[in-house]
Amino acid sequence: MIRKEKPSKRAIGKNWEETAEQFLRAKGFEIIERNYVYNHGEIDLIAKENEEIVFIEVKFRNNARFGLPEEFVTPKKQERIRRTAEGFAAERNITNISCRFDVVSIHMEKGKPTITHLRNAF
Repeated sequence: MIRKEKPSKRAIGKNWEETAEQFLRAKGFEIIERNYVYNHGEIDLIAKENEEIVFIEVKFRNNARFGLPEEFVTPKKQERIRRTAEGFAAERNITNISCRFDVVSIHMEKGKPTITHLRNAF
């Protein structure tokens, strides 16, 4: 019997990040960076909407039994994202540009993904 390997968490995450990216592009966002890493922190997507830089955390859950995906963006995670965003701005010499932090929440509902975009999530 051939055993089918389960996809890794990273592969699953990448798939949902691509789904979130397509969703945001359809809303007019320009994606400028994916999986940006700085000093032990990571930002899933960095985009521009109008003249604003948007740092986006993508969260996925198979169901909402233990809470919605956005509920797992803890204060500690938020602080790590903020520090990583500061690193991005410093590396790119970005000053005096408005920015915000969004969350794209994806969970399965009746076999279909439900996507929620939370602007200014934190």
